[in-house]
Amino acid sequence: MTEKLHLMVFGAHAADAEIMAGATAAKYAKAGHKVTFVHVTLGEAGHKTLSCEEYAAQKRDEVRRAAEAIGANAIVMPYRDAELEYNRETIDATVDIIREQKPDIILTHWQGSFHRDHEYTSKVVVRATGLAALPAYERALPAHSTRSLLYAENWEDPYDFSDDFYVEIDDEIYELWLKCVTQYELFRGKVSSFPYVQYYQGLFMMRGALAGFKRAEAFMQRKPVTGAPVAWLPI
Repeated sequence: MTEKLHLMVFGAHAADAEIMAGATAAKYAKAGHKVTFVHVTLGEAGHKTLSCEEYAAQKRDEVRRAAEAIGANAIVMPYRDAELEYNRETIDATVDIIREQKPDIILTHWQGSFHRDHEYTSKVVVRATGLAALPAYERALPAHSTRSLLYAENWEDPYDFSDDFYVEIDDEIYELWLKCVTQYELFRGKVSSFPYVQYYQGLFMMRGALAGFKRAEAFMQRKPVTGAPVAWLPI
């Protein structure tokens, strides 16, 4: 493609965006498109031994290194882990990011989650995407319409998730994804006993088998927010 796009991934905690949509992000960045990870919280409450303040500082450094690994940008919103709310403040802050950054495609959590921060992130992003496109919704910046919004696959968001759109992940992109996510201590097995990398490696293979690829990253389509085609992902 000659047209350059802006892909934006909203994750509830630093590391969510990279693990659930990082391969697609790497594919877009490698093709010369702009990619931005938006971390709604740092996920600073999840370390076994570090305080929230200590882990937040570590996570900020991991955010930077993970984005640099694939040539992406990163934004950290000012909300605290486990305290995110679905309210006017969080919606307006997200509207402002969308209007300032002008993404063409947004990827985020599916709201059928057993993690409240994931559920609220999904709801906030969907609501904000619609409001950001509405000229009558007055904020400091003018309206901006995205072309498509899709839900990414996350092991903590399983309820009624129905994958129906796939992005092929070749060996080179897979290695970029692995380099990206392993910038986080969480994905090197030192924070949680859950085998994140192993799980998503298997998921890539399984979704790839369904899609006819060696590996694939799966998404769930939704109705377009502005009349644009559903699942407008050109790569």
